[in-house]
Parts: sequence; structure tokens; C-alpha cells
Amino acid sequence: MHPTETPAWRDPLGLMLASTGEGVFGVDLDGLCVFINPAGARMIGWQPEQVLGQNMHVLTHHAHADGTHYPLDDCPIYNAFRRGEPCRIDSEVFWRADGSHFAVEYSSYPVFDQGQVRGAVVTFVDITERKQAEEALHQAKNELEARVAERTQELATALQQVRELAAWSEAVREEERTRIAREVHDELGSLLVALKMDVGWLDKRLSEQEQREMEAAQAMRDTMRGKCQNMGRLIENAVVNVGRIITDLRPSILDHQGLWGALEWQAQEFVQSAEQQLQWCMAVDEQRQLPEAMAMAVFRIFQEMLSNVGRHAQARTVDVDIFERGEWLHLVVEDDGIGALPQAFESPQAYGILGMRERARHFGGTVDIDSQPGRGTRMHLSMPLPQVSA
Repeated sequence: MHPTETPAWRDPLGLMLASTGEGVFGVDLDGLCVFINPAGARMIGWQPEQVLGQNMHVLTHHAHADGTHYPLDDCPIYNAFRRGEPCRIDSEVFWRADGSHFAVEYSSYPVFDQGQVRGAVVTFVDITERKQAEEALHQAKNELEARVAERTQELATALQQVRELAAWSEAVREEERTRIAREVHDELGSLLVALKMDVGWLDKRLSEQEQREMEAAQAMRDTMRGKCQNMGRLIENAVVNVGRIITDLRPSILDHQGLWGALEWQAQEFVQSAEQQLQWCMAVDEQRQLPEAMAMAVFRIFQEMLSNVGRHAQARTVDVDIFERGEWLHLVVEDDGIGALPQAFESPQAYGILGMRERARHFGGTVDIDSQPGRGTRMHLSMPLPQVSA
């Protein structure tokens, strides 16, 4: 030994055990403590000399955190030397001399001597602060999830309210359109017809007087007749426009011919004005009557589909396929036009598409659109049919 070497270095193992902050103890085959370092004794509230020879399970590991008995046969520390099974546990507690306990993480490893298990070495550390931090984190996570769920529910409720408001607003608008259409038809339409009759009568009387008037008044009569005839043409145009406005406000053909006839009429009117070819196919039970609000929604969606074809597609042919499958109504409009990228139909500014989808969603339906540049566009309305009462 070097002359300056201190006695402490003669026991490096003891020095290591004394200096470490972790608790370390050893037990023999009976579970009795054969050594414990100061940190370990301090954590369980004993002096090292008080622990030596004590049964460590009885002393510090005898119960679970809730106070229920911890059977010796279930103890992982003892299994280390009984079965030669090392373990690492962080879900249990050690008990102190004053009856309190602390969350502990411990490891138990068997000690072998010439191939025989002689006992076990246990290292342990107080993880109370870590457990408290984990619990606080878990609680914060639960609170955050609860707040997210609450906000999600609020948003879902708000969205449902917005949709109900939109549906109510649409119903109010349809009622107002119906009222205005009837007033236009009953008041303005009747006035225009009466005015045209009066103009026609005036033109006829002027013509009859041609034979009785003097030659000098011929030019004035011709001018007046020309004015009457021009007024008649203007009134005819006004009558046509009034009819168009009435149809836009409230398609009376729905009342006269029902939804199925109205859809075919609208398709024929569209291709005639757009100078396109129509491929028409409808396979539905034409005796089935949809509720008025649903029929109006289907008709308006169909109008918007055709309007999109007219504004953007530059198509030559429009295929319309209307059929029932199971308890669903399907309405498909497909064109051979220029098409568009799918993103164009998902834009927040695509108000026509949004309107179609909201109308369909109100009745549990969907509007799907398939389009690619150069390949045309296919718009597909699917809507559940109402149950027919027995």
C-alpha cells in the first residue's frame, strides 16, 4: 500500500454504497437484511443498524398503496432469489418507520455464489415527485381533452344551428318567392294582358277608320298604328319576361306536372337555349310524390347543376340519368366539356356547389363531383327517399 493512501480506499464497495443517492440493500434467502446503505435507511426512516437482520418485506414492503396486505409470495424482490428472476418495478410503494409511504422504483437482482442463489440485491429510489409530475401531466391531458371535447361539441352544435338556420331561411325564401310569383301572376300579368288587349283594340279601330278618314290624315294614322304595333310587341316581351320571372321565383310546373315532369321540362329548356344535345334517362316510380320541400330542393339542385354546365363546361352533350336504387334517389348530370381540377369544386368561393351540398345535406343527401381537365364533369346527387306509409 502506498504510504499516503487513506484507509477509506480499503473498502471501495462500502465507499460507493455510502456515497450513492440511491437506496441499496441486500437480503439473504430468508429475506433478512444483510446490508443497507445510509441513503436507503434514511429513505425508509431507520438507522442502518436497526435494519440489519430485519425481514425487509415485513419492514417496508408489507402493503400496497391503498393499505391492503401484500402477500410475501407475490413479492418480486423475493422472486429474484427464489426463482432467479430479476425485476424492475415502478408501480409500488415502500413504507417508512412512521407509517407513511412513498412511491418507489426498485430493481431486484439475484446474487449467485458458485452457481447457487444466495440472496438478492435491491436498489431503490423515491419517485414521489416524478409520480406527482406524471399525475399532473395526466390530469392536464384529461382536462385538455375534456376542453377539446367541449369545444368540439360547441362547434358541432353551432354548425347544426347554422345549418338549421340556413334550411329555415331557404324555406322562408321559397315561401316569399311563391308569394311574389302569385302576386306577379295575378296583378302584373293580368294588367299586361289587359293592356295588350286594349292596344290591339286601338290598332283595330285605327285600321277600320282608314276607309273613312280624309287622305291628309293617312300619315298620322300610319304612325299611330306603328306605335300600337310596337307597343304590342313590347307587351308580348313583357309577358314572356314575367312568365320567366315567375318560373324562377316559383316553378309552377312543379305544381302542375310534379317533380319528374318538371325535371324533364327543365332539361329540355336548358339544352334548347344552350344548343346542346340531351341524353335523357329516367327510371323512377313516377307515382311516388316527394314532400314539397324535398321536391323543391331536388329541382333547385338540378337547376344549379345545369347552370354550372352552361357557365363553365363548354359542352356539346349533356347526359341526365335519374333512377332509384334501394331507398335512395340518384340524379346524375354528366357533360363532355372541358372539366376542371377537383380543387375548383372545393373552393370556399364555389357558392353554387356549397348551396347544392347544403340543400342535399338538409335531407340527408350528398352531392359528389368527379371532374378532370379535358374529361368533362360528373355531378351526382344521392338523397334518401321518404318512407311510404303503409
